[in-house]
Amino acid sequence: MTAHPSATLVDAHRQKLRAVGFEVTELTSADIPDYVELVSSAYRGEGSKQGWTTEADLLGGQRLDGPMAEDMLAEADSQILLARDDQGRAVASVYVREPEDGASYLGVLAVSPLGQGKGLGSLLIGLAEAWVAEHWGATSMRMSVINKRDELIAYYERRGYVRTGEIEPFPYGDERFGLPKVDDLEFVLLAKPLS
Repeated sequence: MTAHPSATLVDAHRQKLRAVGFEVTELTSADIPDYVELVSSAYRGEGSKQGWTTEADLLGGQRLDGPMAEDMLAEADSQILLARDDQGRAVASVYVREPEDGASYLGVLAVSPLGQGKGLGSLLIGLAEAWVAEHWGATSMRMSVINKRDELIAYYERRGYVRTGEIEPFPYGDERFGLPKVDDLEFVLLAKPLS
């Protein structure tokens, strides 16, 4: 009799995504062009305005370019998960970083405007939370969201994230993060315990 390894939470989350037509893998260098296009489509430019996650009214310029994505991929303490649909198109992604004091970081959650409103973002957040707990032993997840993104903050709050009361300054003058269209941007920090 052969023993079958029990499924992990990560496996269970991947299966949920597979059941609705999405395959999730860890980003490779071959995925970089698709990843950059996906993130840009979710956050910046006129095309991003088709979805509700756009930052186009707050920030212009790029959200991510190839060299930035390569740098992210090269980080030894992080992982990028990429979801593709049944036609192979990159439709969602999430970046996670190893925990500091038990808290992992979740960032650059991107869902293509055409894939929004289908629960894909929530499923990917669930996978990311399971991934950091299983792979790195994280006990909580943290993130930063632009203070003007009330709808996005509310989205995360509905998924168990709470405002920590901490604020971080927006990096004005660093065009890698975009070209601000308003002068009062900052980051609100959110956190969630992982059980």
